[in-house]
Amino acid sequence: QGQRARVSSCSSRCCSSVGPRGGLLSLQQRGRRGAAAVALRAKDSEKDGGDESHTVEMAGSVSAPPGAGKRGAEWFNSFLKRFKPVQDKSDNVTALQFEKPLFELDKRIIEVKKVAEENGVDVSSQVAELEARASQLRHETYSRLTAMQRLQVARHPNRPTFLDIVLNITDKWVELHGDRAGYDDPSLVCGVGSIDGTTFMFIGQQKGRNTKENIHRNFGMPTPNGYRKALRFMRHADKFGIPIVTFVDTPGAYAGKKAEELGQGEAALRA
Repeated sequence: QGQRARVSSCSSRCCSSVGPRGGLLSLQQRGRRGAAAVALRAKDSEKDGGDESHTVEMAGSVSAPPGAGKRGAEWFNSFLKRFKPVQDKSDNVTALQFEKPLFELDKRIIEVKKVAEENGVDVSSQVAELEARASQLRHETYSRLTAMQRLQVARHPNRPTFLDIVLNITDKWVELHGDRAGYDDPSLVCGVGSIDGTTFMFIGQQKGRNTKENIHRNFGMPTPNGYRKALRFMRHADKFGIPIVTFVDTPGAYAGKKAEELGQGEAALRA
């Protein structure tokens, strides 16, 4: 009897959805009727002073509350500000021991300018005096460097690398990889860049700024695969008539046993 009761209830529900011609209503018609009912309930709630944070349309989709697009744009702009160039680069600069007085004087000049701007005070004469002292101190410091200090300057962590120069002088830059023999030497970087609409092929050795990067770049010492990579892109540039710009910043070719086995001398001479 229980099974008969469930069957009769199911048949009654099915019969209630039968149209005038005896066919079942399509799912699309049911969805439209449901959406219309939801819209009517939403309008009634608005009249009763309900929550107006969003409205339900006839299609059943929820529209964004007013002003949501503006708030989203503001959030997106604030998110992109993190990736803009650093305005104050003094925090990212490593100072050598003999350079610290210069950095302290430069920091003092920046602080004086900042305080003057906040208070609306004219301190141009004091700033000019501090800048003159900084220029004189810089000239005196670098004119009497010892041999060890000169070596430290040559190996300065903040010394511009090949990629630093290329990324600052080009409008567009695309790095190219591989020597077509199964290896890509990271110590020798090649790529195509444009300056004022003119395309150039840039080739140069790349050093690192710390021990990890120097190990990855092999301290700027190319292997035979690096020279073959440079030769490949030189031929590519010659084929398409692209001017070649080279940057030399290397202690020399890698003098390892493996490099000699791979033909270091032959690859360097051909390149």
